[in-house]
Amino acid sequence: MLLALGIIGIDFLLTVYGKYRQLDPAAYTMFWTRRGWLWTHLAGGALTVVLGLVQFLTQWPRAYPHLHRWTGRIYITGMLIACVGATGLIATSPAPFAIRAAFTATALAWLTTALIGVTAVRGGRVPSHRRWMVRNYLVTLAPITFRALIKVPGMMELAPPPVMIPILLWLSWLLPLLICEGIYYIVDRTGLRPHSAFSSSMS
Repeated sequence: MLLALGIIGIDFLLTVYGKYRQLDPAAYTMFWTRRGWLWTHLAGGALTVVLGLVQFLTQWPRAYPHLHRWTGRIYITGMLIACVGATGLIATSPAPFAIRAAFTATALAWLTTALIGVTAVRGGRVPSHRRWMVRNYLVTLAPITFRALIKVPGMMELAPPPVMIPILLWLSWLLPLLICEGIYYIVDRTGLRPHSAFSSSMS
């Protein structure tokens, strides 16, 4: 699951950066006057998407713990930079309150899962740290999940956009987290190793 979402995430980044690489008001539309916040958000987000893949889908954590720690610090730094950009975008957004509230909730979920994950590893609770960072990366990929949901045939016909968009924004991170918790529940009930369970979910 993480592998598939991560690959889609990289494709998403290439598409977004391709769209905004030229300073063109027609391409930026409503983001033109807020492009500083937009690029702050995109720069930090790119770091987290790419480094998250490196952390989860390589052997670095076991083979190179020092490198893993430094990569994790850069990942968290990228997340904080992205959150600064997100805060600026939300604060200056002309969107309805429900949409801004949904974006705010996503940012808070992103920060909260990271904080708990970092606190866990600083306390020596490595298994808990791994689980919370998986949750954090699923929230990291929320924009990609949102765009996947919005493209489901008939999805946007279920309700008017001012209603449907906030719902999908909430689902973009709540749904992956619910699936994640389901996997962890099975792991805890059956005694399977979390690594094996997530490996099967990635395939």
